[in-house]
Amino acid sequence: MFETAHCMKIAFTADWLPTFAGAEHVIAEFHALWPSAPLFTSIANHGKLGPLDSMDIRTGPLQRWYRLLRRHQILLPWMPRAVERIDLRGYDLVISSSHAVGKGIIPANGARHVCYCHTPVRYAWEMEKEYLRDFRVPKILLRSVKRELTKLRRWDMTTAKRVDVFIANSRTTQERIRRIYDRDSVVIQPPVGSRFFSAAAPASRPYYLAIGRLVPYKRFDLLIETANRLRLPLRIAGDGHDRRRLRKLAGPTVELLGFVPDSDLPGLYAGARALLLPQFEDAGVVSLEAQASGTPVIAYGKGGALDTIKDGVTGVFFDEQAPDALEDALARFGRIAFDPARLRAHTEKFSSQRFREKMERIVKDTLNGSRSARLRAGTHSGVQARSPAALEHLSGSSEK
Repeated sequence: MFETAHCMKIAFTADWLPTFAGAEHVIAEFHALWPSAPLFTSIANHGKLGPLDSMDIRTGPLQRWYRLLRRHQILLPWMPRAVERIDLRGYDLVISSSHAVGKGIIPANGARHVCYCHTPVRYAWEMEKEYLRDFRVPKILLRSVKRELTKLRRWDMTTAKRVDVFIANSRTTQERIRRIYDRDSVVIQPPVGSRFFSAAAPASRPYYLAIGRLVPYKRFDLLIETANRLRLPLRIAGDGHDRRRLRKLAGPTVELLGFVPDSDLPGLYAGARALLLPQFEDAGVVSLEAQASGTPVIAYGKGGALDTIKDGVTGVFFDEQAPDALEDALARFGRIAFDPARLRAHTEKFSSQRFREKMERIVKDTLNGSRSARLRAGTHSGVQARSPAALEHLSGSSEK
């Protein structure tokens, strides 16, 4: 741990914590670096958060409503006010993990704010129709929900000014941060845990694998349709409100595994012929976990997949979310001899250790930054214009 942080009080913030998923893996790495820092959030599903359950998690007034309703999405209209009311007095540095409201906190005067941005709020800026459809919003509520999303967009734009340094989880997210917030950022991809690199390679790899929340935009229906046509052995791990529909679509070669404990994932990845990734992901730690386990990826060639998969070396891409395009990619995949050792070596640059080193470097630079320069800039929370080159310097190198 660098010396500057010893005398600094650090706090983390997050949007919400209903489960342990991709964003929560990032928070777990923050906790490993700064174990005494508390985590402030809107709601938390205590006992279902894996390694985060041992953290000092502090929720606000929405927590009692979450206990009653059990769906955090219903509480979204009240979350901006809830995060702004978090009392961060006494903390010198706030590190937010944000894909919605987490970055909207108001740091104490003179404190610094580093935001690890998984994406600007996608259902407010780019995927409103998809999310309204996926969450089956009744027609009678559409007008009021759209009005709330308009309010969320305005608020979200304002909160970007409260961030000193933006970290993007992919080049796709970096582009969005620049386009929506007019801010520069540095890219640090999500970390891959060391346990995936040590997964034992089985004698055979009898199935294809997909992992994620069962929601329509993940396009698991495309995988099932293709598996039914080609009679491919396919296992899908995960749960969600699209489960019933997918189960009806699934043919005899498709198995829906439901929720799979985090401890079982390395073996599940290692036993797969390939991971199938049909969705547009902003980053997607799932593809990195597969490659670290020695398993290649067949992915839709958009978004964060382009940052982490080497076509023809650690996986193959398809350019259209359609069965024919996926079939072509599967055929090409079958003609390539993938080397598990080479996949693991490629993924080393995304390891937890490398992630922590880059985060420490950014935090050290931020804490040692000139406060007088911030005051001269006339900003409340220390927003500074930084060139892309300067931001890349913060994390060391811009490895691709």
